[in-house]
Amino acid sequence: MKIRLMNISDYEQVYQLWLSCAGMGLNNLDDSREGIERFLNRNPDTCFVAEDDKKVIGVIIVGNDGRRGYIYHTAVSPEYRNQDIATELVNEAMRALKNLGINKTALVVFSKNSGGNAFWEKLGFTSREDLVYRNKTITEMIRIDT
Repeated sequence: MKIRLMNISDYEQVYQLWLSCAGMGLNNLDDSREGIERFLNRNPDTCFVAEDDKKVIGVIIVGNDGRRGYIYHTAVSPEYRNQDIATELVNEAMRALKNLGINKTALVVFSKNSGGNAFWEKLGFTSREDLVYRNKTITEMIRIDT
């Protein structure tokens, strides 16, 4: 298994990986090939895949706004779980953010995603009870919850 920077040619394998993971929230704009290509162009040093024999088995999508890092869509293929692949992906992304001068990172996990929440808690990510997460859709999209 090796970890390397993600590029747009990984998209089809990454998207299929996301679909194989329960609790992953996807939408047809941000998670389209065009949306991910735009994200990778903006964040060329912080998105990674784990691969085994050229097969993508894990992914972490990470960006930053110059102040904070944001983690999106971290996933490992179900048959490769419990091998610390997700932890290695997170560590690689955190090193990349640190190299960019980013000192803090955040993420959003669906409250019903108990496995995901347990994973992030184990890695030391705390839950903020003093915040309310808000968003507003600018462009209409279709949400694909798997």
